[in-house]
Amino acid sequence: MARLKVGLLGGSFNPAHGGHLHISLLALKQLRLDQVWWLVSPQNPLKSHNSMLPFKERQSSAQIIARHPRIRVSDIEDRLGTRYTIDTLALLQRRWPNYRFVWLMGADNLSQLPLWRRWRDIVRTVPIAIFNRDGAGHRVLAGAAATVFARSREQRATHLPLKRPPAWCFLFSHQHSASSTIIRNSLGSPRK
Repeated sequence: MARLKVGLLGGSFNPAHGGHLHISLLALKQLRLDQVWWLVSPQNPLKSHNSMLPFKERQSSAQIIARHPRIRVSDIEDRLGTRYTIDTLALLQRRWPNYRFVWLMGADNLSQLPLWRRWRDIVRTVPIAIFNRDGAGHRVLAGAAATVFARSREQRATHLPLKRPPAWCFLFSHQHSASSTIIRNSLGSPRK
């Protein structure tokens, strides 16, 4: 029996937008995933509480944007009480041991990865697919995380979900210009 291949797109979704959908559709196609789960974070430890829309509002925006039969929006971090990606991954792997999880992130997050709790353990826990964003590709590929795990880079995206971690790939593809910060600012939100 084939193991289900699931992409995990964690984030604040503050609010969700077309860029999240764009990355998810690319992941489904380029990584040949069966599903993508959007993990709406109750509170990103690296972001200010002041800039965060209420959790239910962010979850609702994700449900509206993620209208695709193979994309699921999840509040599992809120239900499990996890704050850090490494803890969420451990619980997901225990709950679904037969799934092949792949962490999905934008290039901007690759440059911030060394700030994440136990970031090296995250890279050793699941394969990671990084999507080019804001033209940051070449700059972040010279950064700390990419350098430390340079030997674990997979060139063929379709092979990534089947690789044992550490394994990661960088996908240079058409970029989407949406940004949660720009959306909040254009709506006149008092939160930054």
